[in-house]
Amino acid sequence: MGNGRDSDLIPGYAKLRHELDRVKPYVLMIFDTHWFTTGYHLIDGGAHYSGHYISDEMPWYLNGVPYDYHGEPELARLIEEVGREQGVKSKAVFEPTLPRHYATINLIKKIARNERIVSVSSCQNCKPHHFLESGRVIARAIARSDLRVVLLASGALSHRFNDIDWVPKNPRIFAEENVSRPENIERDKEAIALMEEGRHDLILRDWDEKFRPTYWEAAGAHYLQMIGALGGEECRAKGRALSAYENARGTGNIHVWFDIQ
Repeated sequence: MGNGRDSDLIPGYAKLRHELDRVKPYVLMIFDTHWFTTGYHLIDGGAHYSGHYISDEMPWYLNGVPYDYHGEPELARLIEEVGREQGVKSKAVFEPTLPRHYATINLIKKIARNERIVSVSSCQNCKPHHFLESGRVIARAIARSDLRVVLLASGALSHRFNDIDWVPKNPRIFAEENVSRPENIERDKEAIALMEEGRHDLILRDWDEKFRPTYWEAAGAHYLQMIGALGGEECRAKGRALSAYENARGTGNIHVWFDIQ
């Protein structure tokens, strides 16, 4: 698929792990673009999960993936408490049979060590301001907990798939020319440039006009909740690309790291 060269996202995971080693988090909070919920922003409060993951979307490709990790139930409970105080529909779930999704499992497989894992859903009947509210609730709960937490927005930028019988423009399937539409590449790169400048306010200002039409994965729930937690329009955290911008089945993907003060 790579025409002799692997996806740059793969070494990007090692770079991401290097950043985690540098900041030494106790918790990895994953905004999961495959965990769709309705009516609530759900926070995974399970104490421990173990098993083998198989994707119902791509079982021939993602199957037999072992996982064994601990959650942080008290943080999930605290997020629900703060949500109630703020009038935001954030709810913790403590059911040990809650299904896993690969936007969480893939990150655990690639970068997690002994950190506690807390996944956050993408609530599908939300507008952008609802996701920002969810992020603000999470930030207040983290501050109240005094835990060291890294926030991971797990999902793509533009998220339109190529047709099943699509013929690649570039034989290296990961090449950016293979993203579904040229305008999606343009908008994704514009967003990445703004991230590198720390101008999240401009991304949010132009969200409906420029970025929402390219349909970021899960309506941008992962990015919006993360940025909501980092201050929303006031956030000036500058991004550093840890991988090249690449295609994945028509969607635009990159690893970007944000340091905060």
